[in-house]
Amino acid sequence: MGITSFRFLLFFAVSVVLYYSVPKRCQWVFLLLISVIYFLTSGNVLLIMYPLASITVTYFGAKFIEQEEDHKRRKWGLSLVVVCNLGILVVLKYLNLGIYTYNALAGRLQEHPAFLNTLHFLIPLGVSFYTLSILSYVFDVYYEIIPAEKNWAKLFLFGIYFPTIISGPIMRYKDMREKMFSEHTFDYKIVTQGLQRILWGFFKILVISERLVIVVSTVYNDFENYDGLYIVFATLCFTLQLYSNFSGSIDIVLGVSQVFGIMLPENFQTPFFSKSIQEFWRRWHITLGGWLKDYVFYPILRTNFFMGLPGKLKPRFGKKTAKKITTFSALFILWFAVGLWHGGAWKYIIGSGIIQWIYIVGGELAEPIWTKLRKLFRVNKDTKWFSIFQMVRTFLLMSFAFLFFNSAGFSTALSMIANIFTTWNPEALINGGLLQLGLDIKDWIILMISLSVLWIISIRQQKGSVREWLADKNIIFRWILLYALLFWVILMGSYGPGYSAAEFIYQGF
Repeated sequence: MGITSFRFLLFFAVSVVLYYSVPKRCQWVFLLLISVIYFLTSGNVLLIMYPLASITVTYFGAKFIEQEEDHKRRKWGLSLVVVCNLGILVVLKYLNLGIYTYNALAGRLQEHPAFLNTLHFLIPLGVSFYTLSILSYVFDVYYEIIPAEKNWAKLFLFGIYFPTIISGPIMRYKDMREKMFSEHTFDYKIVTQGLQRILWGFFKILVISERLVIVVSTVYNDFENYDGLYIVFATLCFTLQLYSNFSGSIDIVLGVSQVFGIMLPENFQTPFFSKSIQEFWRRWHITLGGWLKDYVFYPILRTNFFMGLPGKLKPRFGKKTAKKITTFSALFILWFAVGLWHGGAWKYIIGSGIIQWIYIVGGELAEPIWTKLRKLFRVNKDTKWFSIFQMVRTFLLMSFAFLFFNSAGFSTALSMIANIFTTWNPEALINGGLLQLGLDIKDWIILMISLSVLWIISIRQQKGSVREWLADKNIIFRWILLYALLFWVILMGSYGPGYSAAEFIYQGF
Protein backbone atom coordinates (compact mmCIF):
# COMPACT_ATOMS: atom_id res chain seq x y z
CA MET A 1 0.00 0.00 0.00
CA GLY A 2 2.18 2.83 -1.30
CA ILE A 3 1.66 6.22 0.31
CA THR A 4 0.78 7.94 -2.98
CA SER A 5 -1.82 5.33 -3.88
CA PHE A 6 -5.57 5.87 -3.67
CA ARG A 7 -5.80 2.93 -1.26
CA PHE A 8 -3.47 4.67 1.16
CA LEU A 9 -5.36 7.96 0.93
CA LEU A 10 -8.61 6.15 1.66
CA PHE A 11 -6.98 4.23 4.53
CA PHE A 12 -5.59 7.48 5.92
CA ALA A 13 -8.88 9.39 5.62
CA VAL A 14 -10.90 6.68 7.40
CA SER A 15 -8.19 6.36 10.08
CA VAL A 16 -8.24 10.10 10.82
CA VAL A 17 -12.03 10.17 11.24
CA LEU A 18 -11.97 7.17 13.57
CA TYR A 19 -8.90 8.44 15.45
CA TYR A 20 -10.65 11.63 16.52
CA SER A 21 -13.88 9.70 17.24
CA VAL A 22 -12.54 7.13 19.70
CA PRO A 23 -12.05 8.07 23.38
CA LYS A 24 -8.83 10.06 23.67
CA ARG A 25 -7.30 7.60 26.12
CA CYS A 26 -7.65 4.93 23.42
CA GLN A 27 -6.07 6.92 20.59
CA TRP A 28 -2.66 5.27 20.90
CA VAL A 29 -4.33 1.84 20.94
CA PHE A 30 -6.13 2.75 17.72
CA LEU A 31 -2.81 3.85 16.18
CA LEU A 32 -1.36 0.47 17.10
CA LEU A 33 -4.31 -1.29 15.46
CA ILE A 34 -4.06 0.60 12.17
CA SER A 35 -0.26 0.26 12.16
CA VAL A 36 -0.60 -3.52 12.42
CA ILE A 37 -3.25 -3.48 9.66
CA TYR A 38 -0.99 -1.38 7.44
CA PHE A 39 1.94 -3.73 8.01
CA LEU A 40 -0.15 -6.83 7.32
CA THR A 41 -1.54 -5.38 4.06
CA SER A 42 1.90 -4.33 2.77
CA GLY A 43 3.30 -7.81 2.21
CA ASN A 44 3.28 -11.37 3.47
CA VAL A 45 1.38 -11.37 6.78
CA LEU A 46 3.97 -13.70 8.35
CA LEU A 47 6.61 -10.96 8.05
CA ILE A 48 5.16 -9.29 11.14
CA MET A 49 6.96 -12.01 13.10
CA TYR A 50 10.22 -10.11 12.53
CA PRO A 51 9.24 -6.86 14.30
CA LEU A 52 7.35 -8.90 16.90
CA ALA A 53 10.50 -10.84 17.73
CA SER A 54 12.77 -7.78 17.67
CA ILE A 55 10.54 -5.63 19.84
CA THR A 56 9.80 -8.43 22.33
CA VAL A 57 13.50 -9.17 22.82
CA THR A 58 14.16 -5.44 23.20
CA TYR A 59 11.32 -5.01 25.69
CA PHE A 60 12.49 -7.73 28.07
CA GLY A 61 16.14 -6.88 27.52
CA ALA A 62 15.55 -3.25 28.50
CA LYS A 63 13.67 -4.31 31.64
CA PHE A 64 16.55 -6.61 32.61
CA ILE A 65 19.12 -3.82 32.02
CA GLU A 66 17.13 -1.37 34.15
CA GLN A 67 16.68 -3.77 37.06
CA GLU A 68 20.23 -5.18 37.02
CA GLU A 69 22.84 -3.41 39.14
CA ASP A 70 25.90 -5.40 38.10
CA HIS A 71 27.67 -3.51 35.30
CA LYS A 72 28.90 -6.62 33.48
CA ARG A 73 25.48 -8.24 33.51
CA ARG A 74 23.92 -5.02 32.22
CA LYS A 75 26.46 -4.95 29.40
CA TRP A 76 25.75 -8.59 28.58
CA GLY A 77 22.03 -7.80 28.47
CA LEU A 78 22.64 -4.90 26.10
CA SER A 79 24.91 -7.03 23.92
CA LEU A 80 22.27 -9.75 23.66
CA VAL A 81 19.59 -7.28 22.52
CA VAL A 82 21.93 -5.65 20.00
CA VAL A 83 23.11 -8.99 18.59
CA CYS A 84 19.54 -10.29 18.23
CA ASN A 85 18.35 -7.17 16.41
CA LEU A 86 21.40 -6.69 14.24
CA GLY A 87 21.54 -10.43 13.60
CA ILE A 88 18.11 -10.35 11.99
CA LEU A 89 19.09 -7.28 9.96
CA VAL A 90 22.41 -8.79 8.83
CA VAL A 91 20.85 -12.09 7.76
CA LEU A 92 18.04 -10.41 5.85
CA LYS A 93 20.01 -7.63 4.16
CA TYR A 94 23.74 -8.26 4.29
CA LEU A 95 24.40 -12.01 4.20
CA ASN A 96 24.40 -12.00 0.40
CA LEU A 97 26.97 -9.19 0.42
CA GLY A 98 29.41 -11.58 2.06
CA ILE A 99 28.50 -14.32 -0.41
CA TYR A 100 28.93 -11.99 -3.42
CA THR A 101 32.27 -10.77 -2.07
CA TYR A 102 33.52 -14.31 -1.44
CA ASN A 103 32.47 -15.47 -4.91
CA ALA A 104 34.18 -12.49 -6.55
CA LEU A 105 37.44 -13.10 -4.67
CA ALA A 106 37.27 -16.86 -5.22
CA GLY A 107 36.79 -16.35 -8.95
CA ARG A 108 39.93 -14.22 -9.12
CA LEU A 109 42.19 -16.09 -6.69
CA GLN A 110 41.24 -19.76 -7.09
CA GLU A 111 41.81 -21.91 -10.16
CA HIS A 112 38.70 -24.01 -9.50
CA PRO A 113 36.57 -21.89 -7.18
CA ALA A 114 33.71 -23.33 -5.16
CA PHE A 115 31.06 -20.66 -5.44
CA LEU A 116 28.40 -20.18 -2.76
CA ASN A 117 24.72 -19.87 -3.63
CA THR A 118 23.00 -16.64 -2.65
CA LEU A 119 20.04 -16.74 -0.28
CA HIS A 120 16.72 -15.05 -0.85
CA PHE A 121 14.53 -13.89 2.02
CA LEU A 122 11.26 -12.03 2.21
CA ILE A 123 12.22 -8.77 3.91
CA PRO A 124 9.73 -6.99 6.20
CA LEU A 125 8.74 -3.42 5.47
CA GLY A 126 11.07 -0.82 6.98
CA VAL A 127 13.33 -3.33 8.73
CA SER A 128 16.31 -0.92 8.84
CA PHE A 129 14.20 1.95 10.17
CA TYR A 130 12.46 0.10 12.98
CA THR A 131 15.65 -1.74 13.96
CA LEU A 132 17.59 1.48 14.51
CA SER A 133 14.65 3.07 16.33
CA ILE A 134 14.28 0.28 18.88
CA LEU A 135 18.05 0.00 19.31
CA SER A 136 18.16 3.69 20.22
CA TYR A 137 15.57 2.90 22.91
CA VAL A 138 17.60 0.12 24.53
CA PHE A 139 20.81 2.18 24.34
CA ASP A 140 19.07 5.07 26.13
CA VAL A 141 17.81 2.69 28.82
CA TYR A 142 21.34 1.32 29.24
CA TYR A 143 22.81 4.82 29.56
CA GLU A 144 19.98 5.67 32.02
CA ILE A 145 18.66 8.47 29.81
CA ILE A 146 15.12 7.07 29.98
CA PRO A 147 13.38 4.40 32.09
CA ALA A 148 12.37 1.12 30.48
CA GLU A 149 8.83 1.09 29.08
CA LYS A 150 6.51 -1.04 31.22
CA ASN A 151 3.84 -1.48 28.53
CA TRP A 152 4.91 -3.85 25.73
CA ALA A 153 2.13 -2.61 23.43
CA LYS A 154 3.43 0.96 23.62
CA LEU A 155 6.90 -0.14 22.61
CA PHE A 156 5.39 -2.18 19.79
CA LEU A 157 3.55 0.90 18.49
CA PHE A 158 6.79 2.87 18.64
CA GLY A 159 8.46 0.18 16.53
CA ILE A 160 5.85 -0.21 13.79
CA TYR A 161 4.15 3.22 13.76
CA PHE A 162 2.80 3.04 10.22
CA PRO A 163 3.88 6.42 8.76
CA THR A 164 7.53 6.00 9.78
CA ILE A 165 7.92 2.35 8.84
CA ILE A 166 7.67 3.35 5.16
CA SER A 167 10.77 5.54 4.86
CA GLY A 168 11.64 6.90 8.29
CA PRO A 169 12.55 9.17 9.92
CA ILE A 170 14.43 7.19 12.56
CA MET A 171 12.72 7.95 15.87
CA ARG A 172 14.00 8.02 19.42
CA TYR A 173 11.75 6.86 22.23
CA LYS A 174 12.79 9.66 24.57
CA ASP A 175 11.52 12.20 22.03
CA MET A 176 8.37 10.34 20.97
CA ARG A 177 7.01 8.86 24.22
CA GLU A 178 5.00 11.88 25.28
CA LYS A 179 3.94 12.85 21.75
CA MET A 180 2.80 9.37 20.75
CA PHE A 181 0.83 8.43 23.85
CA SER A 182 -0.69 11.78 24.80
CA GLU A 183 -4.34 12.58 24.14
CA HIS A 184 -4.85 14.67 21.02
CA THR A 185 -7.77 16.99 20.34
CA PHE A 186 -8.63 17.92 16.76
CA ASP A 187 -6.80 21.15 15.97
CA TYR A 188 -7.73 22.83 12.69
CA LYS A 189 -4.36 24.58 12.25
CA ILE A 190 -2.31 21.45 12.96
CA VAL A 191 -4.45 19.27 10.70
CA THR A 192 -4.45 21.74 7.80
CA GLN A 193 -0.69 22.22 8.04
CA GLY A 194 -0.27 18.45 7.99
CA LEU A 195 -2.43 18.21 4.87
CA GLN A 196 -0.42 21.00 3.24
CA ARG A 197 2.77 19.07 3.86
CA ILE A 198 1.25 15.92 2.37
CA LEU A 199 0.33 17.90 -0.73
CA TRP A 200 3.87 19.24 -0.96
CA GLY A 201 5.21 15.69 -0.79
CA PHE A 202 2.88 14.59 -3.60
CA PHE A 203 4.14 17.53 -5.67
CA LYS A 204 7.77 16.49 -5.23
CA ILE A 205 7.15 12.83 -6.05
CA LEU A 206 4.45 12.85 -8.73
CA VAL A 207 5.40 15.98 -10.64
CA ILE A 208 9.20 16.11 -10.25
CA SER A 209 10.62 12.73 -9.26
CA GLU A 210 8.46 10.63 -11.58
CA ARG A 211 9.59 12.73 -14.56
CA LEU A 212 13.26 12.79 -13.63
CA VAL A 213 13.27 9.00 -13.23
CA ILE A 214 12.43 8.67 -16.94
CA VAL A 215 15.54 10.64 -17.91
CA VAL A 216 17.72 8.77 -15.42
CA SER A 217 16.45 5.32 -16.43
CA THR A 218 16.86 6.07 -20.15
CA VAL A 219 20.60 6.64 -19.71
CA TYR A 220 21.45 4.32 -16.81
CA ASN A 221 19.59 1.32 -18.24
CA ASP A 222 21.38 1.72 -21.56
CA PHE A 223 24.57 3.56 -20.58
CA GLU A 224 26.65 1.76 -23.23
CA ASN A 225 24.78 3.76 -25.87
CA TYR A 226 25.04 7.03 -23.98
CA ASP A 227 28.37 8.56 -23.13
CA GLY A 228 30.11 11.66 -21.83
CA LEU A 229 27.75 14.51 -21.09
CA TYR A 230 24.69 12.26 -21.29
CA ILE A 231 25.88 10.30 -18.27
CA VAL A 232 26.81 13.52 -16.46
CA PHE A 233 23.39 15.00 -17.16
CA ALA A 234 21.53 11.85 -16.05
CA THR A 235 23.63 11.72 -12.89
CA LEU A 236 22.75 15.31 -11.99
CA CYS A 237 19.11 14.49 -12.68
CA PHE A 238 19.38 11.46 -10.38
CA THR A 239 20.58 13.63 -7.51
CA LEU A 240 17.47 15.80 -7.92
CA GLN A 241 15.28 12.72 -8.35
CA LEU A 242 16.65 11.08 -5.20
CA TYR A 243 16.06 14.26 -3.20
CA SER A 244 12.55 14.90 -4.51
CA ASN A 245 11.61 11.24 -4.02
CA PHE A 246 13.05 10.73 -0.54
CA SER A 247 12.25 14.17 0.89
CA GLY A 248 8.80 14.01 -0.75
CA SER A 249 8.03 10.72 0.97
CA ILE A 250 9.27 12.21 4.26
CA ASP A 251 6.97 15.22 3.72
CA ILE A 252 4.02 12.85 3.33
CA VAL A 253 5.05 10.84 6.40
CA LEU A 254 5.50 13.92 8.57
CA GLY A 255 2.26 15.41 7.28
CA VAL A 256 0.27 12.23 7.95
CA SER A 257 1.66 12.03 11.48
CA GLN A 258 0.98 15.71 12.11
CA VAL A 259 -2.69 15.20 11.20
CA PHE A 260 -2.77 12.70 14.08
CA GLY A 261 -1.23 15.39 16.29
CA ILE A 262 2.18 13.68 16.46
CA MET A 263 5.17 15.74 15.36
CA LEU A 264 8.04 13.67 13.98
CA PRO A 265 11.69 14.80 13.71
CA GLU A 266 12.71 16.57 10.53
CA ASN A 267 14.89 14.60 8.12
CA PHE A 268 15.86 17.27 5.57
CA GLN A 269 16.85 20.92 5.81
CA THR A 270 17.41 22.17 2.26
CA PRO A 271 20.63 20.13 1.73
CA PHE A 272 21.52 21.71 -1.62
CA PHE A 273 22.37 24.95 0.17
CA SER A 274 25.24 23.15 1.88
CA LYS A 275 28.73 24.59 1.44
CA SER A 276 30.58 21.42 2.43
CA ILE A 277 30.08 17.65 2.54
CA GLN A 278 29.88 17.76 6.34
CA GLU A 279 27.11 20.35 6.17
CA PHE A 280 25.32 18.37 3.48
CA TRP A 281 25.05 15.33 5.76
CA ARG A 282 23.83 17.53 8.61
CA ARG A 283 20.97 18.54 6.33
CA TRP A 284 20.36 15.21 4.50
CA HIS A 285 18.81 12.22 6.30
CA ILE A 286 19.34 14.05 9.58
CA THR A 287 17.98 11.31 11.83
CA LEU A 288 20.33 8.67 10.39
CA GLY A 289 23.35 10.92 10.84
CA GLY A 290 22.33 11.77 14.40
CA TRP A 291 21.75 8.10 15.25
CA LEU A 292 25.13 6.96 13.94
CA LYS A 293 26.94 9.84 15.59
CA ASP A 294 25.41 9.16 19.03
CA TYR A 295 25.37 5.36 18.99
CA VAL A 296 28.35 4.47 16.78
CA PHE A 297 30.89 7.29 16.43
CA TYR A 298 31.04 8.59 20.02
CA PRO A 299 30.95 5.10 21.61
CA ILE A 300 33.82 4.04 19.32
CA LEU A 301 35.90 7.01 20.44
CA ARG A 302 35.21 6.05 24.07
CA THR A 303 36.52 2.50 23.68
CA ASN A 304 39.82 1.60 25.35
CA PHE A 305 41.48 1.07 21.98
CA PHE A 306 40.64 4.52 20.61
CA MET A 307 41.22 6.25 23.96
CA GLY A 308 44.73 4.82 24.03
CA LEU A 309 45.53 5.18 20.33
CA PRO A 310 46.72 8.85 20.43
CA GLY A 311 49.25 7.98 23.11
CA LYS A 312 50.64 5.11 21.05
CA LEU A 313 50.89 7.22 17.90
CA LYS A 314 52.21 10.41 19.54
CA PRO A 315 55.93 9.42 19.72
CA ARG A 316 56.00 8.73 16.00
CA PHE A 317 53.62 11.31 14.53
CA GLY A 318 53.31 14.01 17.18
CA LYS A 319 50.30 14.92 19.33
CA LYS A 320 48.26 16.78 16.69
CA THR A 321 48.69 14.20 13.94
CA ALA A 322 48.03 11.33 16.36
CA LYS A 323 44.67 12.85 17.30
CA LYS A 324 43.78 13.30 13.63
CA ILE A 325 44.65 9.69 12.78
CA THR A 326 42.45 8.52 15.67
CA THR A 327 39.52 10.68 14.60
CA PHE A 328 39.87 9.75 10.92
CA SER A 329 39.97 6.04 11.81
CA ALA A 330 36.74 6.35 13.81
CA LEU A 331 35.22 8.36 10.97
CA PHE A 332 36.06 5.56 8.54
CA ILE A 333 34.05 3.10 10.64
CA LEU A 334 31.21 5.63 10.82
CA TRP A 335 31.07 6.19 7.06
CA PHE A 336 31.44 2.50 6.32
CA ALA A 337 28.35 2.01 8.50
CA VAL A 338 26.52 4.78 6.61
CA GLY A 339 27.25 3.07 3.29
CA LEU A 340 26.34 -0.36 4.63
CA TRP A 341 23.02 0.92 5.98
CA HIS A 342 22.04 2.11 2.51
CA GLY A 343 22.21 -1.38 1.06
CA GLY A 344 23.91 -4.76 0.97
CA ALA A 345 26.17 -4.03 -2.00
CA TRP A 346 29.60 -2.51 -2.45
CA LYS A 347 28.22 0.25 -4.65
CA TYR A 348 26.39 1.63 -1.60
CA ILE A 349 29.36 1.19 0.72
CA ILE A 350 31.56 3.06 -1.77
CA GLY A 351 29.14 5.76 -2.92
CA SER A 352 27.35 6.58 0.34
CA GLY A 353 30.22 5.69 2.66
CA ILE A 354 33.86 5.51 1.70
CA ILE A 355 33.74 8.31 -0.89
CA GLN A 356 32.13 10.58 1.72
CA TRP A 357 34.97 9.73 4.12
CA ILE A 358 37.53 10.55 1.42
CA TYR A 359 35.80 13.88 0.75
CA ILE A 360 35.80 14.86 4.43
CA VAL A 361 39.29 13.65 5.33
CA GLY A 362 40.78 14.94 2.07
CA GLY A 363 39.10 18.32 2.54
CA GLU A 364 40.44 18.68 6.06
CA LEU A 365 43.97 17.65 5.09
CA ALA A 366 43.96 20.00 2.10
CA GLU A 367 42.51 22.98 3.96
CA PRO A 368 45.91 24.62 4.60
CA ILE A 369 46.62 24.44 0.86
CA TRP A 370 43.23 25.98 -0.02
CA THR A 371 43.82 28.73 2.55
CA LYS A 372 47.14 29.65 0.94
CA LEU A 373 45.61 29.59 -2.55
CA ARG A 374 42.75 31.87 -1.45
CA LYS A 375 45.27 34.33 -0.02
CA LEU A 376 47.44 34.10 -3.13
CA PHE A 377 44.54 34.86 -5.48
CA ARG A 378 42.86 37.22 -2.97
CA VAL A 379 39.63 35.24 -2.81
CA ASN A 380 37.19 36.52 -0.21
CA LYS A 381 35.39 33.45 1.12
CA ASP A 382 32.66 35.59 2.72
CA THR A 383 31.24 36.81 -0.59
CA LYS A 384 27.96 35.60 -2.06
CA TRP A 385 29.68 34.27 -5.18
CA PHE A 386 32.11 32.15 -3.20
CA SER A 387 29.17 30.70 -1.25
CA ILE A 388 27.47 29.81 -4.54
CA PHE A 389 30.70 28.19 -5.74
CA GLN A 390 30.81 26.10 -2.55
CA MET A 391 27.18 25.00 -3.01
CA VAL A 392 27.73 24.01 -6.64
CA ARG A 393 30.92 22.17 -5.71
CA THR A 394 29.10 20.21 -2.97
CA PHE A 395 26.25 19.35 -5.35
CA LEU A 396 28.67 18.05 -7.98
CA LEU A 397 30.68 16.00 -5.47
CA MET A 398 27.51 14.41 -4.09
CA SER A 399 26.23 13.72 -7.60
CA PHE A 400 29.47 11.89 -8.40
CA ALA A 401 29.02 9.74 -5.28
CA PHE A 402 25.35 9.08 -6.09
CA LEU A 403 26.44 7.68 -9.48
CA PHE A 404 27.55 4.59 -7.55
CA PHE A 405 24.25 4.54 -5.67
CA ASN A 406 22.17 4.33 -8.84
CA SER A 407 24.40 2.17 -11.01
CA ALA A 408 23.74 -1.54 -11.58
CA GLY A 409 26.90 -2.39 -9.64
CA PHE A 410 30.34 -1.20 -8.63
CA SER A 411 32.00 -2.31 -11.87
CA THR A 412 29.25 -0.63 -13.89
CA ALA A 413 29.82 2.61 -11.99
CA LEU A 414 33.54 2.48 -12.82
CA SER A 415 32.73 1.91 -16.49
CA MET A 416 30.40 4.92 -16.52
CA ILE A 417 33.01 7.11 -14.83
CA ALA A 418 35.65 6.01 -17.35
CA ASN A 419 33.18 6.83 -20.14
CA ILE A 420 32.67 10.34 -18.75
CA PHE A 421 36.40 11.11 -18.72
CA THR A 422 37.26 9.47 -22.02
CA THR A 423 34.42 10.80 -24.17
CA TRP A 424 34.24 14.41 -25.24
CA ASN A 425 30.87 15.28 -26.75
CA PRO A 426 30.09 18.99 -26.13
CA GLU A 427 27.74 18.93 -29.13
CA ALA A 428 25.15 17.36 -26.80
CA LEU A 429 24.74 20.82 -25.27
CA ILE A 430 23.62 22.42 -28.52
CA ASN A 431 22.05 19.67 -30.62
CA GLY A 432 19.13 19.12 -28.24
CA GLY A 433 20.21 15.57 -27.41
CA LEU A 434 19.96 16.13 -23.66
CA LEU A 435 16.31 17.06 -24.06
CA GLN A 436 15.44 13.85 -25.90
CA LEU A 437 15.85 11.35 -23.10
CA GLY A 438 12.29 10.13 -22.74
CA LEU A 439 10.46 13.41 -22.08
CA ASP A 440 8.72 15.59 -24.66
CA ILE A 441 8.85 19.38 -24.66
CA LYS A 442 5.68 19.65 -22.58
CA ASP A 443 7.15 17.47 -19.84
CA TRP A 444 10.37 19.48 -19.85
CA ILE A 445 8.43 22.73 -19.43
CA ILE A 446 6.41 21.24 -16.54
CA LEU A 447 9.61 19.91 -14.96
CA MET A 448 11.46 23.22 -15.25
CA ILE A 449 8.54 25.17 -13.76
CA SER A 450 8.20 22.66 -10.92
CA LEU A 451 11.91 22.68 -10.13
CA SER A 452 11.77 26.48 -10.07
CA VAL A 453 8.92 26.33 -7.55
CA LEU A 454 10.90 23.84 -5.46
CA TRP A 455 13.92 26.14 -5.56
CA ILE A 456 11.90 29.23 -4.56
CA ILE A 457 10.27 27.40 -1.64
CA SER A 458 13.68 26.08 -0.56
CA ILE A 459 15.05 29.63 -0.51
CA ARG A 460 12.08 30.71 1.61
CA GLN A 461 12.67 27.80 3.99
CA GLN A 462 16.04 29.31 4.87
CA LYS A 463 14.13 32.05 6.69
CA GLY A 464 11.73 29.77 8.58
CA SER A 465 8.62 27.62 8.21
CA VAL A 466 6.83 28.17 4.89
CA ARG A 467 3.56 26.88 6.37
CA GLU A 468 3.74 29.44 9.20
CA TRP A 469 4.49 32.13 6.63
CA LEU A 470 1.51 30.99 4.57
CA ALA A 471 -0.78 30.90 7.63
CA ASP A 472 -0.14 34.63 8.18
CA LYS A 473 -1.26 35.55 4.66
CA ASN A 474 -4.69 36.66 3.52
CA ILE A 475 -7.06 33.69 3.38
CA ILE A 476 -7.91 34.32 -0.29
CA PHE A 477 -4.23 34.43 -1.26
CA ARG A 478 -3.55 31.35 0.85
CA TRP A 479 -6.29 29.23 -0.71
CA ILE A 480 -5.40 30.37 -4.24
CA LEU A 481 -1.86 29.08 -3.72
CA LEU A 482 -3.01 25.81 -2.18
CA TYR A 483 -5.59 25.11 -4.87
CA ALA A 484 -3.05 26.02 -7.57
CA LEU A 485 -0.63 23.46 -6.09
CA LEU A 486 -3.39 20.86 -5.75
CA PHE A 487 -4.50 21.16 -9.36
CA TRP A 488 -0.90 21.28 -10.56
CA VAL A 489 -0.33 17.92 -8.87
CA ILE A 490 -3.60 16.46 -10.19
CA LEU A 491 -3.15 17.69 -13.75
CA MET A 492 0.63 17.50 -14.11
CA GLY A 493 1.42 14.45 -11.99
CA SER A 494 3.12 11.65 -13.89
CA TYR A 495 0.77 8.66 -14.12
CA GLY A 496 2.22 6.86 -17.12
CA PRO A 497 2.07 3.14 -17.99
CA GLY A 498 3.72 1.00 -15.36
CA TYR A 499 3.84 3.94 -12.97
CA SER A 500 4.26 2.99 -9.33
CA ALA A 501 5.08 5.89 -7.07
CA ALA A 502 4.79 3.49 -4.17
CA GLU A 503 8.17 2.01 -4.98
CA PHE A 504 10.22 4.67 -3.26
CA ILE A 505 13.98 4.38 -3.42
CA TYR A 506 14.19 4.10 0.35
CA GLN A 507 11.05 2.05 0.99
CA GLY A 508 12.89 -1.28 1.07
CA PHE A 509 14.96 -0.12 4.01
